Amino acid sequence: MQIGEIAAATGISRDTLRFYEKRGLLRARRSANGYRDYPPEAVNWLRYIRLAQTLGFTLSEIEADLPLLAEPDDAAPQLRAALQRKLDDIDQRIHGLQQLRGELARRLGDDMHACPLQGAVT
Repeated sequence: MQIGEIAAATGISRDTLRFYEKRGLLRARRSANGYRDYPPEAVNWLRYIRLAQTLGFTLSEIEADLPLLAEPDDAAPQLRAALQRKLDDIDQRIHGLQQLRGELARRLGDDMHACPLQGAVT
């Protein structure tokens, strides 16, 4: 598949495809005329990348798990563990945000005429 075809099939821009290729997330052969030629399985791989991104994984995290997709049945326990780590990370961030929210609400609830940051800079 040429870059335009894979872009149309996945909804991913040509620039993004080139970026993925530069990072090593995507491989293409070069035809005699220099055009990129992507294998048909690249469509599924790109959908995997996009799904992983929507689940909160960074490209670096996806790159680290690249071999996992080669044998998806064998990789299921590793992928489940990666999802669990992401879930744990999100829970920790939610906890931190709840603490931050509480502190902000407390400062706003204090004396309405006083500076909410009073005492922070002395």
